[in-house]
Formats: sequence, structure tokens, C-alpha cells
Amino acid sequence: MLRGMNYPVWDVAFGSGLLIAVVSIVHVFVSHFAIGGGLFLVVSEKRGYRLNDQGFLDWVARHTRFFVLLTVVFGAVSGVGIWFTISLVHPSGTSTLIRSYVWGWAIEWLFFFLEITAALLYLYGWKTLDRKTHLWIGWVYFWAAFLSMVVINGIITFMLTPGGWLQSGTFWDGFLNPTYLPSLGLRFAFSLVLAGVYALLTASRQKDRELRARLVGWSARWIVPAFATLPVFALWYISKLPDTVWSSAQGRTPTPTRYATWIVWFSAVALAGSLWALLKPRRFPFAASLVIFGAAFLTMWSFEFIRESVRKPYVIYGYMYSNSVLAHSNLRDGGLSVDRIREKGILSSARWSRFKTTEAANQVEAGHEIFRLQCQSCHTIDHYRGLRGLIRDRNWDEPTIYFRLGSLDKMVNGAMPPFVGTDQEKRALAGFLAGLNPDIRRRTPSLEERQLTGGKVFEEKCSDCHMETPDDPLFSRLERRNEAEIFDLIGRLNSINPAMPPFDGSDRDRKVLAAWIHEKVEE
Repeated sequence: MLRGMNYPVWDVAFGSGLLIAVVSIVHVFVSHFAIGGGLFLVVSEKRGYRLNDQGFLDWVARHTRFFVLLTVVFGAVSGVGIWFTISLVHPSGTSTLIRSYVWGWAIEWLFFFLEITAALLYLYGWKTLDRKTHLWIGWVYFWAAFLSMVVINGIITFMLTPGGWLQSGTFWDGFLNPTYLPSLGLRFAFSLVLAGVYALLTASRQKDRELRARLVGWSARWIVPAFATLPVFALWYISKLPDTVWSSAQGRTPTPTRYATWIVWFSAVALAGSLWALLKPRRFPFAASLVIFGAAFLTMWSFEFIRESVRKPYVIYGYMYSNSVLAHSNLRDGGLSVDRIREKGILSSARWSRFKTTEAANQVEAGHEIFRLQCQSCHTIDHYRGLRGLIRDRNWDEPTIYFRLGSLDKMVNGAMPPFVGTDQEKRALAGFLAGLNPDIRRRTPSLEERQLTGGKVFEEKCSDCHMETPDDPLFSRLERRNEAEIFDLIGRLNSINPAMPPFDGSDRDRKVLAAWIHEKVEE
């Protein structure tokens, strides 16, 4: 039930990372509406007064109640849920964020208090306050919400692009990091999109057809222009990312690559529906507003998954790995950096470990404990990113797993932290993982049995660390080799690079793979 270096941590069977994703993305989808929606309300109120449109104003008042219930009540509760979840799942990372930005958080909480107060006064002031005072409170709410995002954005972007903070450790070097401004522009633009998206939900439900057409058209006018600015801010944001980070979303790593494709499709659906609302407001049904709402949510979901997954293997890029191990030693690392844990061992370094050494009597239990300490921040055994199915499908035995543990930071194109600990601990973890598949086949089926091509052998045996691209070392270093030489090299991989496991396929597999590689380098 334990995971982490200095803390006893919540053990979530279906995946702690997935839990954080669900809680945080739902909150973000509401909190962005809290910003754009605040501006939408006060601008809409002014428009209603200018046009002397009482039906329009009555709808804005009703929409305000929907807005406050969603953002102030649900938004606040889900915000607390984020703190609760990340504190249990990533206590070391959360501690670093608090210690590094304690005054930033304090300022944000003041803005949040002002935001809640202004929202409630604005809601109950529709019937009790004069127009000027009511509008003034609306503006106070919007600026409090916007400034809250200004602060939080600096801390969120710091986690992916810490900039000069890695050297100086100072507040402003981390806060005003390379992606701060493009991220702020991107998030504010999306908050304006959401203002219109949420407005469509209530606007398209109005019974008066003329009023509904006016409201739908007005809501769509917030979505379409803001949507047009999103690619500009997105390209600016991408330009500030390290090359290795963005390449993860361009085929280097499966998760961000998949979501990078999805975000295009989901945003296209949302934009197409919004254009329909803008051009044909009288024919726009409530069901279409639900489709736009769902597409917008999945667009936000995809963006947040991309942002989180390209940061792998770090929770704070270049500083702390996702399993709370520090990437580099320093005077205040508490012995929890990669180099120091390798010297001392992970079991003896972790304060809450049930075992301090690996012995013959506790080999499996110690291996399970090492799994909790090093792997469980991203993996489960049977559910989200489950390892049992992977080990079974790849037919990995204990020696194969042991070799692969030595090159974790090269597998999945660098998306995992390196194994830290002693050689005995590595063997204990390999034994535990191999035990997840007790019926492991000791003989790899032949090529005829599996009907595999060279490409499929590559996928099964090589793709954990290598990509099918000309610049990958597997291909670039074999350009001048013939098929026989490649066949020979495949048979002694670990003598070429000790980090590579020996090839465990049949001679026929090896021959087909050599022919396929030779064909690729000759293209």
C-alpha cells in the first residue's frame, strides 16, 4: 500500500495517473469557463442595456445562475479535489510546487476569494443593484478570475518548461518561463470559446424562437473568432518547447501522438458546429449544442493529455522524475537523486518501504515493493498501462525483463525514468514482474506459427527502444552493412551495447528481421 520516497501514498488500483487526469481535466474545463464566462456575462449585460432587449437581459440573468452554480460550487469542489488528488499521488512534486511558489499560491487564493465574493454579489444583484454598480461587480469578477489564471498559468507551465529555474531556483526564473505567454494566450482564447459553448447550452433551450435565434447567434460570435486565434497561440507555444518534447507528439511517443491527432478532429467538429450556429441560428437545435460541448471537452482533454504526456518521464521537467526521484544530485536532495539511490539502494532510501534489503526469503515481496516505489506512479498491474498484459503479450521471461530494466530510459523513446537501485533490487523487480505471467512460454513461436513479417518482428522485439525512421541509430549505423552482417549483429546485441537485451527470437525471426532492416537502409 506504499509508494513514494518520503511519503506513504494512496495506492489506486486502476491507476493514480488516470485519476489525476479525470479530476483535473473536468476542473480545467469548468475553470476556463469561469474566466471566459465572466467576461461573457458582463459584456452581454451591457449589450442588453444598449439594445434595450429585456428578453436578452432576462436570459443573461438566468444564465448567471447556471454560471455561478457550475463555477463557484462545482468548480471550487473540483479544485479542492485536484489538491487532494495530487497531494496523495505526487506528494514530492506537490511539495516542490508549494515551496517554490508559496507566495504565488497565496496571491491566487486572494484572487479566488475575491472571485467567489464578486460572483455571488453579481448573481444576487440582478434585482437589487443599479446597472452601474452591477456592471462594476461583473468587471471585478472577471479581472479577479483572469488574474487567478495569470498566476496559475505560470506554475503549470513551469512544470514543463522550468527555464532558468533549474540553475537559479528563483521564483521569477521559473514563473516567467519560455511557454508562459503563449500558454496564457492559448488558455484565455479557449476560455472565450468555452464562454460561447456553455452559452449555447442554455440559449438553444429557449422556447421563444426569435429570442433563441438572437442568443444562439450571439453565443456563436464568441466561439468562432476565439477559435481562429487558437492555432496562432498553439504554434507559438510549440515553438517554445524543447525539440525532444514536441517530437513526442509527432510520432516519437504513442500517447501524445494519438491525442495530437484527436485534437484536430475534435476541434474541427466543434468549429463546424459553431459555424452552423453562427450562420443558421434559427435552425440550430439543442442536440447540436451538446455535440459542440462534447467536442470542446474532448479538445481540452486531448490538449491536457498532450501537455502531461510530453513531459514524461518528468513531473517537473529536467528536475524530478514521475516517480519522485530527482534527476540530478544536489546538496538538498535528501539522498533521493538517481546517483545516490544507485549507491545506497532504493529500499533503504525510501522512508516508508516495508523492506530495506532484498533476500532470498523476501525476493518477490521486495520486488513488489520496488514496483510500487519506481513504477506505480505511471503503471498498474492489470488496469491503466498494465504490465501483466504487456509481459504476457511480449512473452518476456525474467532475464529479458532484467536486461530491459537496465535501459528503461531508452525504451518508449525516453518516456520512462531510468531504473535506480542496486543490481539485487533490479533482479528482485525482474523476478516480480516475470511472476505476473506464470504460464510464460519458454520457446518463442516460429515465424511460420506467427506468420510475422520483418516489420512485425521489429515491432515485437525492437520498437520499445527504436523508431522506424532513417535517423534512428538502428538504421543509420547499419547503412553500410550487408544482410549477413546485420544477421550476425542481431545475434550479439548485448555485446555491442550492454544496455540492449539479447535477441530472443528464433533464427528464422532473426533472418527475416535482418532482411527487413537491410531493405529499409537501402531505400
